[in-house]
Amino acid sequence: MNAPSEIHLQPARLIESDDPAIIAFAHEAAGEADDDIERAIRLYGAVRDQIAYDPYDRLTEPESCSARRALSRRRGFCIPKAALLVAAARALGIPARIGFADVRNHLASPRLIKANNGDIFRWHSYAELLLAGNWVKATPAFDLRLCRQAGIEALEFDGRHDSMFHAYDQRQRRHMEYVLERGHFAGVPFEAVLATWQTHSPGVLDESYLAGARSFIEEVNKPSA
Repeated sequence: MNAPSEIHLQPARLIESDDPAIIAFAHEAAGEADDDIERAIRLYGAVRDQIAYDPYDRLTEPESCSARRALSRRRGFCIPKAALLVAAARALGIPARIGFADVRNHLASPRLIKANNGDIFRWHSYAELLLAGNWVKATPAFDLRLCRQAGIEALEFDGRHDSMFHAYDQRQRRHMEYVLERGHFAGVPFEAVLATWQTHSPGVLDESYLAGARSFIEEVNKPSA
């Protein structure tokens, strides 16, 4: 059994589990669930689908990775969405931490690949929740609407098994490939994330990344029948 540290139940950098809006969101999402596993499943669904995936933000600012801001905007990319799931879990007394990995996205949009300087996306984020004595990974990044548009299977979470990106989409095209694990943290290590982006993906930090950006879902090609 993995015992949680007290830090996995407390507010942390950009994981504002004491924020009244996050507390209210967590309680509303969990509803009358009977146990932590069911509460976690409901939280996951709420973060995945009520917060639209959108990678376009001013990524030089720490707030771009904030759980509180993702909730207020109702959109965000993988880091703030994972941070929100972690924060909501902590608000309900479920120990949680934020994890990171580098992934190769074989189906990313051309605009995103150009800005990112390639198809390896560094510091992709997911949540880890301590449920029934085990740390379980949950990836709430891609909302159901986006998955349907892109022809990829939405990730489910049962509270017992890791929920990680699929290697292939519904048409058996290569999708996600995990290339490097970066570990887990109590809060978002924003300075380390930013330093990596500055070195490998400076285009996502440029103002042109935001200029003229449409809703991300408009960039996603709907697969042919």
